[in-house]
Amino acid sequence: MSQPRTLPRLLGSLLLVAAAGITAAASPAVSAGAAPAPAARPLGEVVPAPASVRPSGSPYTLTAATRIRVDDGSREARAIGTYLAGILRPSTGYALPVTDVDGAGGIRLRLRASEGALGEEGYRLESSRGAVTVTARKPAGLFHGVQTLRQLLPAAVEKDTRQPGPWQIAGGTVTDTPRYGYRGAMLDVSRHFFTVDQVKRYIDQLALYKINKLHMHLSDDQGWRIAIDSWPRLASYGGSTQVGGGPGGYYTKAQYRQILAHAAARYMEVVPEIDMPGHTNAALASYAELNCDGVAPPLYTGTAVGFSSLCVPKEVTYDFVDDVVRELAALTPGKYLHIGGDEAHSTSHADYVAFMDRAQATVGKYGKTVVGWHQLTGAKPVAGAVAQYWGYDRTSAAERKQVADATKNGTGLILSPADRIYLDMKYTKDTPLGLSWAGLVEVQRSYDWNPATYLEGVAEGALLGVEAPIWTETLSTSDHIEYMAFPRLPGVAELGWSPQSTHDWAAYRLRLAAQGPRMEALGIDYYRSPQVPWPAS
Repeated sequence: MSQPRTLPRLLGSLLLVAAAGITAAASPAVSAGAAPAPAARPLGEVVPAPASVRPSGSPYTLTAATRIRVDDGSREARAIGTYLAGILRPSTGYALPVTDVDGAGGIRLRLRASEGALGEEGYRLESSRGAVTVTARKPAGLFHGVQTLRQLLPAAVEKDTRQPGPWQIAGGTVTDTPRYGYRGAMLDVSRHFFTVDQVKRYIDQLALYKINKLHMHLSDDQGWRIAIDSWPRLASYGGSTQVGGGPGGYYTKAQYRQILAHAAARYMEVVPEIDMPGHTNAALASYAELNCDGVAPPLYTGTAVGFSSLCVPKEVTYDFVDDVVRELAALTPGKYLHIGGDEAHSTSHADYVAFMDRAQATVGKYGKTVVGWHQLTGAKPVAGAVAQYWGYDRTSAAERKQVADATKNGTGLILSPADRIYLDMKYTKDTPLGLSWAGLVEVQRSYDWNPATYLEGVAEGALLGVEAPIWTETLSTSDHIEYMAFPRLPGVAELGWSPQSTHDWAAYRLRLAAQGPRMEALGIDYYRSPQVPWPAS
């Protein structure tokens, strides 16, 4: 079978040609003196890069007569169609009714169990003059296909006021499945608290790039952010501040469920994290009995790490762990529960191993899969546990080997190298936000690496995917989050989704540049990296 993406540099050249406007031959005829209608966006000009792109035929044009047709009786397809209509209606001004009445034209969203090759998240998008059809085996694939459809429309489609159009989708077929099943982003809501609406906004932005995991860092020295009924002061007192001494905040269980529901509607699984045994000052300040000396420390609003630890020998510590994990597991429908385990500098190695043994057993008791930062591999990971690697170029060879060796014993692996995809790292020395302890991380450095070869000696099949954390010591608003996440996050999404054969910086920077107007239309004040040829505003 032919491979349409064996020459990514050629694709980059074609995109340059399109960007230069040398498309007149394919444009509809226009009357003398009238401005020509803009050509449809090239079929492959999306992020993440699709696995297969076959341009052909005429584009599909949305009109006032367009209907969104979904399978009769499919609640999921109707919900996805309604979501798509909600995006397209404000900018197009079209009614775009969602209907289960079959028909040949319009936007057709189809679920077909027979499409086994598309797997859990894949889709096929077919566009022609008469219709654009997205087919998937599972609802998640249909949702991801809708993100591709969305990106193929002009960037102005993202605006919330009526725009002039035209609204064309280039002709041809996109067939697409993800490289990795785990494509995550982490939001630290502990150093600075972010409201439900702010988290939902970030979820919506992640969904556009086919991210399917939201890791929420819910506890740290500076704040505890989730209500626990059996230990109420964790939230009411431990959540009452943040870095710099602001008011902090926490999520009630009802508010956390709102986040879960919003993510689920975008086929995104929430991975909650309670960091233990270190990074626990907010808990220690809330309950004196969790401290070995029985004295509660003051709340903490600084940014140091490694100074706090649960009291490993005390049995009340495990009552606390059991209650927290039990309540959080009951709230969270996803399979994973993250127990942290990093920077436990105030916990002896023997105590660390003993604590992680019991904490992991508790997570398993309540039916969840353990995830921990890669220091978990220095203890005894339980069968099926997952280690999240956050090392970087200066991480020792011994530590890297420890992680790789754990994968040979059945531990899964998520890659989050700090000097590549920690989104709070400064772009340059002049970046006004962020930190630089792992180095300066420009857009090319964040994108230009291969997860499959990054960590030597990892067992075949152990690598689950990638995750881009954003820590918030210096970030306190949605604008801050978005400036540091974009435009690096789309590149991380591409590392997780697209086949390695599509990976090419020269071609990617052009596709990323084309995302600039879309991010602007969405109100994202992204970093205008000089490495990317952004179009003039």
